[in-house]
Amino acid sequence: MRNVVAGEVRPAAAGDVTPLPAAGSVEAAALVAVGEAALAAGEVGLVVLAGGMATRMGGVVKALVEAVDGLTFLDVRLREMAALERRVGRRPPLYLMTSHATDVPIRERLGARLDGDAVATFVQGVERRRTPAGDVFLDDAGLPSEYAPGHGDLVDALRDSGLLARFIAGGGRQLMLANLDNLGATLDPLLVGWHRSHGQPLSVECVDAAGDRGGWPVRWNDRLVILEDFRLPAGFDRAQSGVFATNTFHVDAGALAAYDAPWTWFRVEKVVDGRVAVQRERLLGELTSHLDVRFAHVPRDGEGSRFIPVKDTAQLAAARPRLRQALGARGIL
Repeated sequence: MRNVVAGEVRPAAAGDVTPLPAAGSVEAAALVAVGEAALAAGEVGLVVLAGGMATRMGGVVKALVEAVDGLTFLDVRLREMAALERRVGRRPPLYLMTSHATDVPIRERLGARLDGDAVATFVQGVERRRTPAGDVFLDDAGLPSEYAPGHGDLVDALRDSGLLARFIAGGGRQLMLANLDNLGATLDPLLVGWHRSHGQPLSVECVDAAGDRGGWPVRWNDRLVILEDFRLPAGFDRAQSGVFATNTFHVDAGALAAYDAPWTWFRVEKVVDGRVAVQRERLLGELTSHLDVRFAHVPRDGEGSRFIPVKDTAQLAAARPRLRQALGARGIL
C-alpha cells in the first residue's frame, strides 16, 4: 500500500483541461440537444455516493441532514431527478451507494419511492480497521471497528448489485458519479453531451483551485490522471496545476461493466476512540489510471457552479445562499 507514485509527475498541460462552451453559444446548444435526447431515451443515470456519516455534523447520516430550505441532501437529489423529468419527459434512474452505516436509514426514508428501478440502493463493502502493529483494532466496546473502504468501492459494488447490468440491458449507456454532499454536481444535459462529444470513456470535472485538498489533474509518466494529495511526490507544486478535480465523473456504462484493472489500496490513519487506527481505502480517481480521460473545466461560482462541497455545519451554513442560487436556476428549488 505505497501511497506516493513513482515516476515523473507534471501539472496538466495547456489543452488538457477543456473549458465548457459558453452558455447560449451555438456549440453549447448543440451539446445540450445531444444530452437532452440521451436523457429522454433513458440512456443516462446518476450514481450518488451516499455511504458517509457526517462525523463533523454530530455523527448522523449525511443524506438525511437538512441541506437547504427544509430539504435534506437526499430530498434535493430526488428533486433533481423530478426536475429532469419535467425537462425531458423522462426521469433518469438514481442509484445510491450506501454503506453498512447508512443503508437502513436511507432505505427507510425512501420508503415506497425505493422501487429498484427509478430509485435504487446498493451497499458498498465493509472492512475492519487494524492497529499500527497489524492486529484487528477493537473499539472502546471491545468490538472490531468497521468502516467503508472508500468510494473506489463503487465499481465492484454497482456491478455486484446487478444494477449496472440491468441499466445496460435497458438501453443505458452513460452514468454520472457524484458525491452526495456536492449538490452543485447535478445531472446536466450539457455535460452529458460534452462527454459524448470527445469519444473517450471517462470525463472528470475540474474547477479553479482555491486552497483545496484532494484530487489533482496531472500528467503521470505522460498519462492524464487524477492523483490525490498523498500520492504526489515531495516538491510537487500544486499551484502550477491551477485546477482541482471535484470527484464528479461521467463514464460509459460499458466501460464500467468491463473494468478489470487491479485497484490500488491506500494506507490511511484515523483516530478512533482516541487511538490511531489504520485502514485501507481505494479511490474512484484511479479510474483515470486505466480509462482514457478528458478533463472538463466547469464553473466554481455563480448559478452555474458545479462545486459546492459541504463537509461540516459551518460550511453548510455558508453554502446555503450558493445552493439556493444554483438549484433555483436549475428548477430544483
